[in-house]
Amino acid sequence: MSRYLALIIIMLPLAVQAQITAPGSRTVRYTNYPATLRTDPVFIFCTTGPGDTGTLEASSPGGTAPFTFTWTRYNEIGGGYTIPVRTESGVTSTAAGLAEGGYRVQITDGGGYSTELYAWVNLDRPFVRAALLHYTCDYVALDGTANPDNFNYYDPLTNVPRRLPNGVKHLWSSSPASAIPYPDLELDPITYTPPLTDVRYTLQVTDSFGCSASESFDYTSIHVKAEFTAEPEEGESPLEITFTDKSVRAMKYLWRFGDDSVSTAPDPGTHTYYIPGEYTVTLVIESELTCSDSATVKIKVLPSSLQIPNVFTPNDDGLNDYFVPDKKSIRFLNLQIFAKSGHRVYFYQGDGEDLQEWPGWDGRINYSERRAEPGAYYYVLRAEGYDDVEYQGREYRGTVYLYR
Repeated sequence: MSRYLALIIIMLPLAVQAQITAPGSRTVRYTNYPATLRTDPVFIFCTTGPGDTGTLEASSPGGTAPFTFTWTRYNEIGGGYTIPVRTESGVTSTAAGLAEGGYRVQITDGGGYSTELYAWVNLDRPFVRAALLHYTCDYVALDGTANPDNFNYYDPLTNVPRRLPNGVKHLWSSSPASAIPYPDLELDPITYTPPLTDVRYTLQVTDSFGCSASESFDYTSIHVKAEFTAEPEEGESPLEITFTDKSVRAMKYLWRFGDDSVSTAPDPGTHTYYIPGEYTVTLVIESELTCSDSATVKIKVLPSSLQIPNVFTPNDDGLNDYFVPDKKSIRFLNLQIFAKSGHRVYFYQGDGEDLQEWPGWDGRINYSERRAEPGAYYYVLRAEGYDDVEYQGREYRGTVYLYR
């Protein structure tokens, strides 16, 4: 019997506490008084400004309705629940517009029943401050402050204050999104990848109760970025490259093409490379505020090469209709083709742009309308690459077979 009685005694405070609620509260914690053995709920209301208030609602755990509800507030200076709040009759009672602090509601009925319920109202809003600490051409430093909204409740027997445990976490963000190193770890982060567009930085602070607050500020970017494209980035000589500037906030330009030539034009247009090799193109820019940046692109001009086919079929079907060497980066070429009789049936010599446009031998005799007969023909070829490699001698004399 005593075991069940003990269970009733232990559960009774919880049953009484359950008769007082806080509509609109975010969460609830409980007191841990130094001297008072009672445990009271602390209802946390997340607020947005100084005008926000809390609400408590009480219902009687016993007795017979109607009840009289007498609300008083705890006096943190002298102690005790001595500050009148309101009195009303009914089945339940709601005390709205409550300031932060402790509250008692005394409940009585007409038959001599009387009880008291207790609760604390915590109007919680963590403190946040976001500001620009410093900035240069190379970085942006943010300055953040994040503190919990500390709340003290008081032991009713001794009026000794006790702080309700609370903590905060933070998160930096920006819109549009930009780099912020360790946004939820560093309260004063420094980014060395500063935004290239104007952004709004925001610091959000959330405490242990789930209440949050945020502050924002606008940042006007001064930063620059050097960027450009090169089309194509690889090919045979003469290689004509088109450079297109895509830099941000550039006022002065310096292009170094890697072949001892430079330009200060914002858009240099095209540049031609003749000597095979690799070139590093560098663009250096400077803004009106003298912020600078640079970017590079590698250009590869292929070495000269020459391969000669041994058969072609000039039958106007669009496939292999010309006898033309497979050449890369060739500056000069001389080609003679002879029939078995020793008569020359074709001759070509060219360089530069003419060589680039040369289609090859189409199987007609000396540029006439006469078509060469199918069979074997002897060629003699000489060439020179843009890298000064010479192609001549026995390996560039041979036989090509014409089929129709």
